Amino acid sequence: MTVPLPTDTTRWRCTLCGNLTRFDVTRASKVVEYVHLDLAGEPTVEEREVLSETIESVRCRWCNAVDQVELVDRPDAAS
Repeated sequence: MTVPLPTDTTRWRCTLCGNLTRFDVTRASKVVEYVHLDLAGEPTVEEREVLSETIESVRCRWCNAVDQVELVDRPDAAS
């Protein structure tokens, strides 16, 4: 089950315990990185382009529920 990413108007919420703030996210990414090696051979990623990314699972840090996350509206910040 894939879980959609939160947006500017939504956030994640665990349907079992109500957690809104702590999640372990497993994602699969395909990226292109520009890696610069210094003279000693130590790599540094200087540029990173994400070609595709999929969230595979989201686990609640409070109750350990897996794939029990839903998107809910964020409270109106203007209120």
